[in-house]
Order: sequence, then structure tokens, then C-alpha cells
Amino acid sequence: MQGKLNQIAVRAKQDKRVKFTSLVHLINEENLAECYKELKRNKACGIDRVTVEAYGENLEEKLKTLVDSMKRKQYQPLPVKRVYIPKAGSKEKRGLGIPSTEDKLVQVMLKKILENIYEANFMDSSYGFRPGRNCHQAINALDKAVMHKPINYSIF
Repeated sequence: MQGKLNQIAVRAKQDKRVKFTSLVHLINEENLAECYKELKRNKACGIDRVTVEAYGENLEEKLKTLVDSMKRKQYQPLPVKRVYIPKAGSKEKRGLGIPSTEDKLVQVMLKKILENIYEANFMDSSYGFRPGRNCHQAINALDKAVMHKPINYSIF
């Protein structure tokens, strides 16, 4: 899978105007099995109460059924389980949506495909929600720019 995703990334980087119209061939049992390995085992399960381990039982058959339903355009994500967790240092609670394991799996697959297309278009100075980047790196870059270069204004 990584080879094909790298090809997509290279193509997106070479020509920013290229449009990717058919990527469904990347969603297959083999690629979904790789994505399954990346799912975190200790996370809460969704509305169907199926854990990652339980989903892994008879995985090949489940993935075949999933791919088949997606190709027939009959895949329907389950409703997201809504839980409220306390905010740190407050009595308020914030809502948290927990998708089912199968929906998480599909999300990971689609995330991989879309990241390889759009990463090529992002500026190097962009840090928000990008793989291999975090807020600490953004603060360090801002610190270097502000402390070592003449700055007249900044926009946040």
C-alpha cells in the first residue's frame, strides 16, 4: 500500500493541478488489514460495543464484507456514541464522539489516502493537524522567526 500512496504523493507534488478521480482501488482487504494493525487497542468501543480485539476475530471475512459493501456503495457508518467527559480544572463536561471499530478502520484508510494527496499542497510553515508535526514545533518555529528576524507585525 505504501508504494502506491507514495506514487500518489509524488504525483500530487509534481503537479498541484492534478485531480485524483479514482482511488477506490486502494481500499482493499490487504490495505484495510494494515490499517487494522494501527488501531489502538485500549480505546473505547462505539455504539455497537465491538472492541478492536473482537473485530479482529475472523478479520479476513469481515474485511471482505466491508470492501464489498463499500464497492457496492452500500456501506453506512453507524451512529457515533456520544459520551461526556469532564474538562480539566472545571465542572463542565465536553462531548466526545466515539465511532465504531469498523468506522475507525475506514477513517484510517481514507486519512492515509487524503494525506498523501494534500500534504504536497501544504506550506512548510503549516503545522496544524499534520502528520509528524505538533504545536511544540510550531512554537519553536515562531520563536526562531520572532527572535532572529526583524518583525513588524504578526497575525494569529
